[in-house]
Amino acid sequence: MGEFINIGSTGTQCIGAYLAKPAGKPKGGVVVVQEIFGVNPHIRSVVDDFAADGYLAIAPAVFDHLETGVELGYDEAGMKKGIALISELGFERPLEDVSSAAEAIKSAGKIAVVGFCWGGSIAYLAAIKLGMPAVSYYGGRNTQLVGMQAKAPLMFHYGLKDAHISAGDREKVRAANPTAEFYVYDADHGFNCDVRASFDAAAAKLARTRTLAFFAKQLGG
Repeated sequence: MGEFINIGSTGTQCIGAYLAKPAGKPKGGVVVVQEIFGVNPHIRSVVDDFAADGYLAIAPAVFDHLETGVELGYDEAGMKKGIALISELGFERPLEDVSSAAEAIKSAGKIAVVGFCWGGSIAYLAAIKLGMPAVSYYGGRNTQLVGMQAKAPLMFHYGLKDAHISAGDREKVRAANPTAEFYVYDADHGFNCDVRASFDAAAAKLARTRTLAFFAKQLGG
């Protein structure tokens, strides 16, 4: 359904992005922020699905700053390389890429951001620094951001069985964002990803329904 395009980034650099268009007039725009595994088939399918639901959707290939065409698998090798890439990349450049991606789809009207895993924390940061309505799926680094005030509405999705994110860390995020929509599912980390062993169809469906309701409320469409 979608296509790869180039978008502007920091300075004179361009990065790739996966873009998918809805059949009719967009209800709004959605920037999708990847996990640590790149804009791989799963993330592209997420973009396609949001387009099917009526949104102009885009996923910036943030790893292009370091290496082009990164698509990693959900195995030990993929995990190791993904962690190395995000450690080198930091938060600021991906945040600038979210802004660039939003600019690329501004014709859609109001724009929100959704991110998964590491991208869930980038989405949270976009609500803080860019004032974009944001949905954060199991953001493992969210606790690093709780000292900053969000400037836009937020929704958080977490898995109760997530060994990467403790109940205490979840509560820190909840306490720092008392007006946010906050949901915990009887599921593991990565429950939205249908190519992971931790995929939970029921949790993914419910979280998606809530996410789409959030977008409808925040973007108007």
